[in-house]
Amino acid sequence: MPVSETSRKLTLGPFNRVEGDLEVKLEIDDGRVAGAFVTSPMYRGFEQILAGRPALDALVIAPRICGICSVSQSTAAARALGGVMGLEAPANGRAVADLILACENATDHLTHFYLFFLPDFARAAYQGREWYAEALKRFQAQSGEAARAAQKARVSFLHVIGILAGKWPHNLALQPGGVSKSVDMGERMRLRAALGEFRTFLETRLFADSLERIAALDGPADLEAWIAARPAGEGDFRFFLHMAEEVGLAEAGPGPARFLSYGGFAGADGPLFAAGMWRDGESRPLELSGLREDLSHAWMNGANLHPEQGISMPDIDKYDAYSWCKAPRLDGVSAEVGAFARQMVAGHPLIRGLAARTGGRGTVRGRVIARLLELALLVPAMERWVQSLAEPGPYCRDGDIPDRAEGVGLVEAARGALGHWLAVEKGRLSRYQIVAPTTWNFSPRDGTGAPGPLEEALVGAAVAPGEDFPLTVQHIVRSFDPCMNCTVH
Repeated sequence: MPVSETSRKLTLGPFNRVEGDLEVKLEIDDGRVAGAFVTSPMYRGFEQILAGRPALDALVIAPRICGICSVSQSTAAARALGGVMGLEAPANGRAVADLILACENATDHLTHFYLFFLPDFARAAYQGREWYAEALKRFQAQSGEAARAAQKARVSFLHVIGILAGKWPHNLALQPGGVSKSVDMGERMRLRAALGEFRTFLETRLFADSLERIAALDGPADLEAWIAARPAGEGDFRFFLHMAEEVGLAEAGPGPARFLSYGGFAGADGPLFAAGMWRDGESRPLELSGLREDLSHAWMNGANLHPEQGISMPDIDKYDAYSWCKAPRLDGVSAEVGAFARQMVAGHPLIRGLAARTGGRGTVRGRVIARLLELALLVPAMERWVQSLAEPGPYCRDGDIPDRAEGVGLVEAARGALGHWLAVEKGRLSRYQIVAPTTWNFSPRDGTGAPGPLEEALVGAAVAPGEDFPLTVQHIVRSFDPCMNCTVH
């Protein structure tokens, strides 16, 4: 079959406004991406660093995997060690741990929207659009008025973690049996004030509406009616939706029609977000026995094993490999993780309705909508958790490291499903394996040749003649909000 005259190859990287190093190779035919290969070029090695150390060292070392989602890493390590020690956090400890994690996830969503994603709309490539001048005014990197307001709100909101954990990132408040600090009446008042201030920012600047109204959007038609009810520039969310519709982001970047969530925030009344797998148009219970890390195209030697038996043996000279990232597969298939996946599994009608319009898949616009929807869901939940804190009452339970045991810590970070699997022998870590959200989404091809979620989502993306760093490709990549530092261990 003859090669089209318009066929070419592009290598993109490094990407700005991405945590860590990322490289994407594209095969382009007739102005569209025909194939994509995603490379994680930076090896980290935390799994080797942790092996052989005293078990509780994981509470100090694992959070250093990342400076953006350190709480998620701390939570996963603490849960895995809690399982080893046979501990379950008391109600107060569980509520505080949920508050700390929810604060990090919420600030991550805010950071992604204002500082990572929206600055692309202020690029000169959009100069001819009627909304360009306003996008430049609001979202230009570092100087946009909305971006500066969001940074201020983010700093204030992180006081929640300061009150509960002492500092962010890399705190030691999260422990296997709960949290290390109780919360007194004065601190509860300060927490309510911080949450109230953040709610005000979201309801005035971001949504121009109440959080409850956004959380209650019950489908695409309701969203469209909400958009049309006020001028396009009223609230940054509505303005984004207006721009995204015009540049075709509602259809761009369709990933696999499979979604995975470990479930989030197990409160006294049940989890805020359910755990499960969405596949073949239906939600299924979460069953991880079929999880494997496929090493076929990773610079790693060894068998394709479940993380609880996994090993990490680097081999930079491995033939046919192109990434340090392993390829997680559940029952032989890839799965998208993140806010869109969480809400698909949890059954939010807006997200399931959006997916129904795009063949059951997530797209750029849908992924961003899901993250902002979670802001509207998380803040009211945090207000309830603060109210639920009982005094007096325990916040942590103590225990001992057994001579031999295995544990797993599953967490929903802002970017999606995070898992830590560990084994302890004679009080030390004999094995530690980590599968991060970006490991799922940015995985290479597996042994069958099936692409990872981002590789699949990039196929079909438009590339204009002479365009060397395609803007549509950048939108798709950023919609997954990669954290490459977390990807490879």
